[in-house]
Amino acid sequence: MVAANGLLRIFWPSDSPRSKLGGTILGWRNSELDIFVVSILQDVEPRRVEDALRVGTLVRGSPHPLSQLLQLCGHSTIQVLGSLNLELTRDHRDPSWVSAYTNGTSRFPSFRGPFDRDPAVQVILFDRPFPARMQYMSLLPMSLALGDKILSSDNEPSKFGLDEDAQTESFRKRKLIDKIALHTVVKHSPTPKDLLLPSILNQINCSFEVAQLLTKNAPLLRTREKRSLSVGERVFESAATLWDYFFDVVWHLMTTWCYPLLSRGFVIGLVGHRVIAEVILRVLEWRLHADSLALKDVLATAQQVDIRLQQFCYWPIQYLLLRKRKDEWASITDGHPEYIRFYNSLWLVANDVIIGIAIGSYIIDNAEWVAFQINIILSEWTIDGLRDMMEWLTDAPAGFKLNNELAVFLGVLFVWVIDCWKECVGSLRPYLPRVIYFIGFSSFAGATMPISLFSDLLSVLTVHIYCFYTASARIFHWQLTIIVSLFHLFRGKKHNVLRNRIDSCDYDLDQLLLGTILFTLLSFLLPTIIVFYLTFTSARMGIIFLKAALDTLLACLNHFPLFALMLRFKDSRRLPGGICFELQDTPSAILRSTVPPAFPPCSYIVLKSVPLSLRAMFDQYFQLGYRLRKHYLSPSVVYCLSTGQFVPPLHRKSLYSLQYSMLPARRASIKEVWRRLTATSPASVRDSISLPNATLLHRRHRPRTQ
Repeated sequence: MVAANGLLRIFWPSDSPRSKLGGTILGWRNSELDIFVVSILQDVEPRRVEDALRVGTLVRGSPHPLSQLLQLCGHSTIQVLGSLNLELTRDHRDPSWVSAYTNGTSRFPSFRGPFDRDPAVQVILFDRPFPARMQYMSLLPMSLALGDKILSSDNEPSKFGLDEDAQTESFRKRKLIDKIALHTVVKHSPTPKDLLLPSILNQINCSFEVAQLLTKNAPLLRTREKRSLSVGERVFESAATLWDYFFDVVWHLMTTWCYPLLSRGFVIGLVGHRVIAEVILRVLEWRLHADSLALKDVLATAQQVDIRLQQFCYWPIQYLLLRKRKDEWASITDGHPEYIRFYNSLWLVANDVIIGIAIGSYIIDNAEWVAFQINIILSEWTIDGLRDMMEWLTDAPAGFKLNNELAVFLGVLFVWVIDCWKECVGSLRPYLPRVIYFIGFSSFAGATMPISLFSDLLSVLTVHIYCFYTASARIFHWQLTIIVSLFHLFRGKKHNVLRNRIDSCDYDLDQLLLGTILFTLLSFLLPTIIVFYLTFTSARMGIIFLKAALDTLLACLNHFPLFALMLRFKDSRRLPGGICFELQDTPSAILRSTVPPAFPPCSYIVLKSVPLSLRAMFDQYFQLGYRLRKHYLSPSVVYCLSTGQFVPPLHRKSLYSLQYSMLPARRASIKEVWRRLTATSPASVRDSISLPNATLLHRRHRPRTQ
């Protein structure tokens, strides 16, 4: 029974009938004050519906076990909740039933509670999600990344895609948030109605198929005239039965001999390719020892091949997961995110191949011209331009007075290395058109292949600049460290290595004199070293930013949420990002529904699904931008550049974690793939029939002609 001062909450579907015909309200009673309406059967008495539910008449012809949906909704049976537009006496209705009334024009019904009292009523209207279109409601935003890419627990941070510092920082922030939550001054404990909300959303998602099943069997409860079939109808039925028998026999012969051989051959070929992919993946992941880098961590091309092979290994598993949807109700939404991930990856690969074919065709047709242009660019920027820069630095650059002897020594040394590198590149120059041809043919595997090859080619052809940067940074750092140490000597101090502090020290006169001379000498030589250091540092940072731009382009081609973005604008209910409640204009709603004064007060709320925001869809890109900004634009990087310390590029594992977010952390083994591909589907067993000679046939489902 309803409490004396309780608020009766009724979830009412917006597509319920608005006519003045009488009917029976079916659904679930979550609690004394919570009623969820699933369907309304018109022109049927409530007591007759109760009897039909008791014997199972209304759930006949269910394509799948109804217990799956009932268990998901938190109930074991469907109940009669009340009547629609019917005035029932006490003898013909249950005391807990509610009475609903519609006037044919307004979508807002009016209600009366049980006979003993009329509590205030809150009607929450909702639009049923259409399961065939994979629409559903969810409290939490849909995640486009797999669950194993999220922090697995509160005590262990995920080790995928993050470097050690990022793991430590993320783990520290998570623990801090948990501690702050313990010291919250005002913390509202969830009410029973709040706890029922996840179950109610499951009921909303399942309501369409349950209502469809009840509506289909509703004519069985009405009075029907019984008559025998006419002679023509009997002849037609016999002919249709004979044709179905003949077709089933032919279909049995095809499925018994042809389909098993073709499917088993396809599975063997697929597993054979899976074995080859596993061998290549093992080579790409091989490490000399635990702390060394794998081949995929060094080369962008190896990383791209690893991503494509990982996708190839995961696609059969994804397809089998999606096929399971045929063996269960469409209202079960566990596989919907996997569906979006699967087709998003297929779209990206298809677009990548289409763009790659266009790029590859252009490169192959113009290979000589492309090779000539690349040769000119590399010669002007990495060899001749760098040589001219060295000559300019040895002769008072921009009017600055440098140490001529040191500048000439460094300039001659670097020019000698540049000449040696020019000879090495010159010996490889005749092979450049062949390399361009190879890059062009690799483009047929996708546009990401020439981009990754160009990134690796850029790294190889700028090795001398990396060596110049390393040498100049090491010299500058050593000299700066010596100057700081001599400055402490000049002040009568020294650095205590054991305690890591500056202590006082008594120096002899000879030590002070020698230290002063060396301090003065290195101070005057420092500007010359700084000029060369800044030159090579600028070149090195330019190359790093160019490679970061190429890696970001690879991330867009491999992970861009194209399919999800299309669904966001086509049918946003397939990408739920939460729910919202909108309070309706109660006075106007009451006027539209023409509620008599004797009815209890009633408020109307519309429950809507909030689509997934663009910020959540591109969350991985925001994380990538944060990592790039944190690594290259942080105060630590500025400090390293100022002191000559080495600034390493962002680790490829952190940079490529965006592209692995839709792939499992552990790929399925070959044995597991074979077991899943050769397993028998439950649907094939359920859709079999037996002939009179005990032969087992598979039933073919085809639409009936009207």
